[in-house]
Amino acid sequence: MNSLKEGDSAPDFSGTDQNGNQIKLSDFSGKKLILYFYPKDDTPGCTKEACNLRDNYQELKNNDFEVIGVSADNSAKHLKFIDKYELPFSLIADTDKTVINAYQCWGLKKFMGREYDGILRKTFVIENNTIVKLFEKVKTADHFQQIMEALD
Repeated sequence: MNSLKEGDSAPDFSGTDQNGNQIKLSDFSGKKLILYFYPKDDTPGCTKEACNLRDNYQELKNNDFEVIGVSADNSAKHLKFIDKYELPFSLIADTDKTVINAYQCWGLKKFMGREYDGILRKTFVIENNTIVKLFEKVKTADHFQQIMEALD
């Protein structure tokens, strides 16, 4: 399987958000989508990343961006995470890892000297079904700035 890269067609996806709504790639036709993959709700890095996108959400919307987060957590965990941090965007509960695998965000991770399989933190900026930007080294505390600078 070839690695996804900038310029590639974005894999089509359909997932269920925290409220049981279906979210599909086609829902974002004509918009710019920030599709970000993260390991787990309510963990330090994931919380920093989500809150950074939340704090800059209005500016993202002003620039025609939509934001969708994806992890393997279930809808109930997503709801708690959203409520706790007042997140204004949807989170896909990809419990069977369909979307995660389609975007090649499952793989070998290293943490504190140990290796294990898990969700890789990546962000895809998608426009007209094309990956226009891919972040494989996400700055969790400053992700909004990272995205905006890369698209300038």
